[in-house]
Amino acid sequence: MNFRSMEEFWPYYMNHHSKPATRRWHFAVLGYGLAWYSHFFVEGNVPATFRHPFWSLLCDFKMFGLMLTGQMDREIKRLGKRPVLQVY
Repeated sequence: MNFRSMEEFWPYYMNHHSKPATRRWHFAVLGYGLAWYSHFFVEGNVPATFRHPFWSLLCDFKMFGLMLTGQMDREIKRLGKRPVLQVY
């Protein structure tokens, strides 16, 4: 799959990050180790960064910004996905 813009890649990226736990693991520590763990064992997919490192990095920053500003759930809904509620 070839993407020509971040706008094209963003829904694909978010599909790989549909679970809140996956998104949180991305920012628990710096680096991709825990993010990759979350893809394999939480989300059940292969990290998008393996095939699309540049777009994935840009979307990581966008996702982090949306999480910091409390807008991530709204973005998930906008893309047609329902946030998965998790009980702690």
